[in-house]
Amino acid sequence: MKSHLAEKVPHTGFHLDVEAIRKKARKDIESGAVTEGYRADRETIIDMLNGALATELVCTLRYKRHYFMATGLNAEPVAAEFAEHAAQEQEHADQLAERIVQLGGEPNFSPDGLSKRSHAEYATGDTLQDMIKEDLIAERIAIDSYRQMVDYIGDTDPTTRRMLEQILAVEEEHADDLSDFLTRN
Repeated sequence: MKSHLAEKVPHTGFHLDVEAIRKKARKDIESGAVTEGYRADRETIIDMLNGALATELVCTLRYKRHYFMATGLNAEPVAAEFAEHAAQEQEHADQLAERIVQLGGEPNFSPDGLSKRSHAEYATGDTLQDMIKEDLIAERIAIDSYRQMVDYIGDTDPTTRRMLEQILAVEEEHADDLSDFLTRN
């Protein structure tokens, strides 16, 4: 009779040693979500995520400014898009901060040096068209940054990789939205 503590999935060769997993879970319990099986360089990942956090915060601020400064004949739908993007960038910042804490780090929300830590710049733009262009440039920077982070992480931290891939997909949607506005205006 097989023990329920050591399960084998038929035909796959997969073996789950529940007793060993339970023993490991009790060890280093203060590490929270980071278990012995975590394969990434945690400090590097935390630093990477803090850079992404700064980028999302700068993008949130830039989009908020553009929302309030958008004027002109076609400004209303563009301003609404700016507001939506600002809210989504803030959601990304919150996700990144939460993951940093899960990994045992501290999210860096300090305004001191925020723009230096950010991948994207805080460019204001004088006209509605300039604002759209600056936001599109920032989205393109975010897209390339997230792609490089995903590539770096590979399979060493699937949870962080999936989160970054989800953020990347939204950033690509933002870039597409902004590109559409540029061709319409």
